[in-house]
Amino acid sequence: MGVRRWSGNRLLEEPWSRWLVAIPLALIVVITVVDLQAPTDVHLGPLLVIAPALTASLAGARLTAVAGVLAVAAQILIAVFHGGLTTTNHIAQLIALTSLSTLVVFLRHIRERQERALVQARSVAETAQRVLLRPPPRRVGPLRIAWLYLSAEEETEIGGDLFAVARAGHAATRVVIGDVRGSGLAAIGEASLVLGAFREGAHRYDTLPELVAVLEDSVYRNVDDVADTEHDPGEHFITCLVLEIPDEGPLGEMINCGHPPPLLVRDGQVTALYATHSVPPLGMCEPPVPLHATDSWTFEAGDILILYTDGVIEARSPVGAFYPLAERVASFPAGSPDALLDRIHRDLLSHVGGIPLDDAAILVIEHAASHHPHFAPRSVNGFPRSHTSGTRRPQPQPPVN
Repeated sequence: MGVRRWSGNRLLEEPWSRWLVAIPLALIVVITVVDLQAPTDVHLGPLLVIAPALTASLAGARLTAVAGVLAVAAQILIAVFHGGLTTTNHIAQLIALTSLSTLVVFLRHIRERQERALVQARSVAETAQRVLLRPPPRRVGPLRIAWLYLSAEEETEIGGDLFAVARAGHAATRVVIGDVRGSGLAAIGEASLVLGAFREGAHRYDTLPELVAVLEDSVYRNVDDVADTEHDPGEHFITCLVLEIPDEGPLGEMINCGHPPPLLVRDGQVTALYATHSVPPLGMCEPPVPLHATDSWTFEAGDILILYTDGVIEARSPVGAFYPLAERVASFPAGSPDALLDRIHRDLLSHVGGIPLDDAAILVIEHAASHHPHFAPRSVNGFPRSHTSGTRRPQPQPPVN
């Protein structure tokens, strides 16, 4: 993703759009010719103000000023051939046209400054996104990854949702996805606490409970320093889901800190992996932070895991219906993580009728194997139980009719 650069004539950055500037110039010529051919009691000169006004919507202040000067020159030409420059009517028309053209140029200049500031803010947001919310690699060990981020804050590309993928040594991959209470730019500072601690601790700590304890400690100690307490004096916390997926062996682990359960897609079935251990969101536990128990699930070749934030499942249609993610995933045809994510994205926007009102993030992770066919979800059912010594499996979601 490149940094956007400012151009005063932003619309003209597209080659085809440069021809649009010819429209105001053509109007000046047409109005002038028609006025010169019309009877002397017909005055079309005042219509020349259309040229600078239209140019202001197509280009920057400089070209708008050029259009204004040409319009005034055309008005002078009309006055010369229709009674002279000294007539009261022509003097009034010239004064009015000059004043209006100057006002249009001034307003376009003000808007240009605002657009420049907006582009700079976008560039800062894009840079912050690259630094803070670095895109996960498309392939990590045996995993194929696709991701989507939708910010509810207009003109920004990052908000209070977060995710990251990191290697834990050479034998496993750790994943975090979270949601700050609140949205938009005000939540970036809180998201940075989790992402910074996760990236630092993912390869440093041997167990998932130790890593989650570090995340909890980082949020609890620092949240007051980065939270927007002036505009949002309420309680600040972060729901979070942390997973460890081994390269070898089918058993993965997770700790769910108040986050929506992930969806597991296997052999045409979609299952919500509810945690059996209750863990509060980050920022709610006072130190010393206890080591939480993990939940485990099987993640085999060909399986797909869908992680998401509540901005997805709480997105409402125009009639107020929540987005049924599990049911929609079950109805989609077979495909890669990118194809599945694209279908979810388009279907979510269609359901809402626009951009969701809350930040939304989705991670699609496939346990890839060249010999295993892609999944073909058809229904939403419970996940078959299998006993694992020393662990407790996430409770499956009941079938959805």
